[in-house]
Amino acid sequence: MDMVKDYMSANLVTLSPSMPILAAARQLVEYRISGAPVVDQQGNLVGLLSEKDCMRIALHAGYHSEAAGTVAEYMQKDVKTVDAERNIVDVAMMFIEDGYRRYPVMMDGRLVGQISRRDVLKALAVLS
Repeated sequence: MDMVKDYMSANLVTLSPSMPILAAARQLVEYRISGAPVVDQQGNLVGLLSEKDCMRIALHAGYHSEAAGTVAEYMQKDVKTVDAERNIVDVAMMFIEDGYRRYPVMMDGRLVGQISRRDVLKALAVLS
């Protein structure tokens, strides 16, 4: 049975809740990613920041010349995660139902990676 851990990305770009939101947006652009997990100093997952979250802030700050704030103020705090041992087909169904682009991957309560729609497509292509 193919599992999330077989296809997830373990090399994560993570953000800090105290990071300035515009600096976080620059990292998403620099690394060409559509979002990143937000972790506290102990490495606990505390949120998720997407480029969609950043777009509103960047637009507002750019046009109104205001300081934008920190990642903690704009990140999604209610983050849906998947377990590293979860079946890849189950996660494909989650992507279809939820419309998310990525899920943080957890193992024993710790963030160990991230799985994207593209990762799941690659897995499904291998399975068929």
